[in-house]
Amino acid sequence: MSSALPPSLVLTGIRLTHPDGTTVLDGISGAFGAGRTGLIGANGSGKSTLLRILAGRLAPTAGSVTAVGAVDYLPQTLTLEVGSTVAELLGIAAKLAALRAILGGDASPAHFDVLGDDWDLETRAEEALRAIGLDDVALDRPVGRLSGGETVLAALAGIRLRGAPIALLDEPTNNLDRGSRGRLYEAVESWRGALVVVSHDVALLDRMDDTAELRRGSLTVFGGPFSAYRDMLAVEQAAAEQAERTAKQTLATERRQRIEAEAKIGRRAKAGRKAAESMPKILANTLKNSAEVSAGKLRGDLDARVSSAREALDVAERRVRSDDRIHVDLPDTRVPAGRRLAELRGTSSSLVLQGPERVALTGPNGVGKTTLLEILLGLRNPIPGRPAAVAHTDRVGYLTQRLDDLEDAASALENVRATAPAVPPGEVRNRLARFLLRGDAVHRPVGTLSGGERFRVALARLLLADPPPQLIVLDEPTNNLDLASLDQLVAALSGYQGALLVVSHDDAFLRRLRITTWVELGRNGELTRYEP
Repeated sequence: MSSALPPSLVLTGIRLTHPDGTTVLDGISGAFGAGRTGLIGANGSGKSTLLRILAGRLAPTAGSVTAVGAVDYLPQTLTLEVGSTVAELLGIAAKLAALRAILGGDASPAHFDVLGDDWDLETRAEEALRAIGLDDVALDRPVGRLSGGETVLAALAGIRLRGAPIALLDEPTNNLDRGSRGRLYEAVESWRGALVVVSHDVALLDRMDDTAELRRGSLTVFGGPFSAYRDMLAVEQAAAEQAERTAKQTLATERRQRIEAEAKIGRRAKAGRKAAESMPKILANTLKNSAEVSAGKLRGDLDARVSSAREALDVAERRVRSDDRIHVDLPDTRVPAGRRLAELRGTSSSLVLQGPERVALTGPNGVGKTTLLEILLGLRNPIPGRPAAVAHTDRVGYLTQRLDDLEDAASALENVRATAPAVPPGEVRNRLARFLLRGDAVHRPVGTLSGGERFRVALARLLLADPPPQLIVLDEPTNNLDLASLDQLVAALSGYQGALLVVSHDDAFLRRLRITTWVELGRNGELTRYEP
């Protein structure tokens, strides 16, 4: 389904090839509407690269982009000097300096040229910051004194202030806490102009008018938010999988009939040769030639039917997506309900995590959630007077954000066997297959695997450890995973029967994990249970 909104950006044959010959985008064509569009796709599919091309920050090797107006851009990582001011972040520093110089009595024509008609610039800038919840942020404040969330929100306010008709946002909710995400959602809902947002934040994607997917070198636009697109895709995939099953059955039937026909032709030929022994040679040759022509025609017809069935199967298989789901049963991870596994200690209250409990640890950025996890994992020492944590089991697994605990030079099989040395290699291969790691992929060095494959190796290494972890710790897992990998994480953890401790600001993801206990860490170090 295509968007009903008029196009704001049109892409024609966009191709990008790096100097080393690597092709990132190859002939991408399509259009983004004048409303809000969520751009999704697997990690490595080229979403951020495409956004940079649309923003004019990167020139394509071939192809063109047509825009209805100026394009503004919020990159995934804001690379600013900590001494830069909020005014510079907003992109108004030069005009603000000119305005203040004029108001201070400097009547230099250069200041009037820079300022133009923006006499109310300072007021509009303060209003833009206030509208996004940054009431107490002064324009002269150094960026280094802003939190990561405040920096992103201020940059977003700058885009709105500058008023370009088209804006591009690359993963704007990464590292934002719940409060900052809420303010960003409000800004997006009231956005004027065209907006293209790369994200894997479902709550944000569901605020879009359209959903665009970059997949296998093509751009597909669906007129509706992500959840509607996902539902449509589920129906489409169910039909595609049924068509694939039917095509496989048809091909098997045609192949069987071809084999049976060949056997029948052979029997007829044998009978014909026997009969020819008792008839005139000229008649025998005539009958032989006729039989051969008939057999040749039959073979041709049957071969054509087999070929047609194979082509139909090829078409059906291409419609079925290869990003399979993980289906894994992990009965060995079962933890008794009364087993104490860990304790989180706030300034005046504690939380004991036991049995197969699933705990979400939330709270504003900067309160010390990651520090608390690192103390639990033994990666740092507790600080007197501050929240602390202690593990009551040595079987604690940790899925790092950067997946940097894998040995790149070793294979997937070797990485997993390192945590399960007593399990035979054949059994490890069978288990890896359940994590969608099959064939040659299990023997290739992890450093050569795709991002999705590397993630599944890390997940398999964690869940297939022998003995398995009784407690798994996740720190903001949604920041670096695409939607397919998030689905695979949720699916894998659905079979895990131990305890989970998850730090995340993504409520939609936490609900999918079937969280049983919600705890907020406050700025005063207090732990408070709550119902979301």
